[in-house]
Amino acid sequence: MPHRCLPTTAIHLGLGMALAALPLLSAHAWEARVEGMKNHWERLVTEQPEGEREDGLKALAGQAERLVEANPGEAVPLVWQGIIEASWARERGGLGALSSAKRAREALERAVELDPKGHQGSAYVTLGALYDRVPGGLLGFGDSEVAEAMFQQALAIRPDGIDVHFYYAAFLEEEGRLEAAREHARRALEGRARPGRQASDEALREQAREMLARL
Repeated sequence: MPHRCLPTTAIHLGLGMALAALPLLSAHAWEARVEGMKNHWERLVTEQPEGEREDGLKALAGQAERLVEANPGEAVPLVWQGIIEASWARERGGLGALSSAKRAREALERAVELDPKGHQGSAYVTLGALYDRVPGGLLGFGDSEVAEAMFQQALAIRPDGIDVHFYYAAFLEEEGRLEAAREHARRALEGRARPGRQASDEALREQAREMLARL
């Protein structure tokens, strides 16, 4: 049977369809990897005691950095790099914590440039906690006014978030604004856990209950 050549237009059409499918495949690839990192992070912060999480968070931070490098222009990997680096900073302490906190801030600020809602406010919550907890002055970047602005941004995006209200309540308690802290601790108790984040949100709800009893 003689060989039949496909028309040039058919070849171009087939090539175009194949190329059009590539971004979808790569998107699914990074989404699956983010989901895996998120689940690993959830287990670390809810099942491992403080002081025993550093190795796991260090490994996750490396994974997040590589995922961001492989997917420039995607906001969600940057948000998760920021969340993981912020958790690692809290676990590390000392000067090492400051370097992790700075990487977290950089990733989160890049994320909100790409996605003004910051992955449904998650980027703003973590930025608020960073600006609250990191020292100010020459070494750090802590700033209570910026912290509050970040929490307000998160509240505007997700007003029923357990994490939003818990971390804002913790900030308000440190600022000595106890009545406002009580109000946001109460709202954290009444908030809605996010799909896929139930374990960490419920852990924060329990901490909000303890905070309210203390206040």
